[in-house]
Amino acid sequence: MTKSSLKEKEIQVQTVFRNPSAAFLYELALKEDYQGKMSSIASSGALIAYSGAKTGRSPADKRIVEEAASKDNIDWGKVNIPLPEASFKLNKEIALKYLNGCEQLFQIDGYIGWNPKSRIKGRIICARPYHALFMNNMMIRPTEAELATFGNPDWIIYNAGQQAASTSVPGVTSETSVCLDFASKEGVILGSEYAGCMKKAFFTVMNYELPLKGILPMHCSANEAPDGSTALFFGLSGTGKTTLSADPARQLIGDDEHGWDADGIFNFEGGCYAKTVKLSASNEPDIWKAIRFGTVLENVVYHPDSHQVDFNDISITENTRASYPIEFIENAKIPCLGTHPKNVIFLTCDAYGVLPPVSKLSPAQAMYHFISGYTAKVAGTEMGITEPEATFSACFGAAFMVWHPMKYAELLKQKLLDQQATVWLVNTGWTGGNYGVGKRISLKDTRSIVTAILNGSLEKVSFSNDPVFGLASPMSCAGVDSKLLSPEACWSDKAAFKKYQKELAEAFLANFEQYAAQVSGEVLAVAPKI
Repeated sequence: MTKSSLKEKEIQVQTVFRNPSAAFLYELALKEDYQGKMSSIASSGALIAYSGAKTGRSPADKRIVEEAASKDNIDWGKVNIPLPEASFKLNKEIALKYLNGCEQLFQIDGYIGWNPKSRIKGRIICARPYHALFMNNMMIRPTEAELATFGNPDWIIYNAGQQAASTSVPGVTSETSVCLDFASKEGVILGSEYAGCMKKAFFTVMNYELPLKGILPMHCSANEAPDGSTALFFGLSGTGKTTLSADPARQLIGDDEHGWDADGIFNFEGGCYAKTVKLSASNEPDIWKAIRFGTVLENVVYHPDSHQVDFNDISITENTRASYPIEFIENAKIPCLGTHPKNVIFLTCDAYGVLPPVSKLSPAQAMYHFISGYTAKVAGTEMGITEPEATFSACFGAAFMVWHPMKYAELLKQKLLDQQATVWLVNTGWTGGNYGVGKRISLKDTRSIVTAILNGSLEKVSFSNDPVFGLASPMSCAGVDSKLLSPEACWSDKAAFKKYQKELAEAFLANFEQYAAQVSGEVLAVAPKI
């Protein structure tokens, strides 16, 4: 750890700790009385910290500065909301005023991207020790030699999350504001102390900058077989992306954010940010073992005497999290790089129970389903939902995409064609009926399907096409009852199957209308047929 000066960044605070150790940050965090909630040490050795009122991201409060160099590249709308340049400057002034009023600050310098050819240098300036430890975990940690020659960062994020934003600033609509300026290569966080805001700010940066270089940024996990072959797993929350990529027979490259460049796959991050709700040693042994000294546990509840964490207690939030360096995962591959993948898996949790457990996609179908990014909400997850509700998130991560989804889809298509990779759609949702009637496809069966994909055996079986979605489904798979592979065969009420199949097809078509003008006829031709 060294002390640093940030005067060139308009920060006059004398005590700025640069890349301090976990032990040093623990010591400071444990002295911090944050709104009556003291940080503590879990029985496992992890640091327990609290983010205050905000326990998740605030996508409605994200803004992108509308400036001349980038404005024609950005897909403006509900995800990318424009902010005037003058408003960004006002937000930055508010952040600097707050940071300059602190007794001490933290400067965390690190890399985003494991491939030195494609990575960027990032810097976080923050006031809370737990935020500093979080980002030291999540960014790729420079060696002492690299830190000595780090120089100026490519991007800098000012995290003044303890200070509320001002709605008097044009374009700011609440006390929370997370804004990025692609011209100055700066970001400002106000009104939210949820640590994930920092992580996703840099992910958004990579989602803008990498396509300018012909590199595909991806919201996916990746792992590698002993023979060096890699696989990608795309999927929204609840589809099994983290669980299925954590395979003891394969090395983990990363669990969330990756790039695909001319050399292959590279993880963006130096750590993992895992959900811990209902975590147990039996269902997630790798994550369980990673929760130790150096890990940040965010917003969890623990027993006051034993300091054992109750991962089933969601009284603070259901979005409890653990942030740890990726080397805390025993079978992580360091450096986090992989070859070009031969298999790409799209995961969906279909609560309608009508999609096959596995389908092989053509290049056009791959683009259609990548742009759609389908999964389903089920009854009980949100107020007012009593029937399965289709949810679409373009590129399996719309909240973080900056360009139009077609930009990412075209990059993916070219990568798939260049590498002759196969794309599979794997449904981890329901079978034999919709949610509340049927049952969820077992993890055992899904793992057998993924194993058959990755060992190549599923390529060698016969396939059949369903007439509505046009999906080519295998008629057999090692370790899986062949009846499961045909959704309609699993339903006793065939009329109900047809009803829900039609409903889901209509939802796909309605969602895709917004992209119809930008996609090719080849892609439109593979849409569901009603």
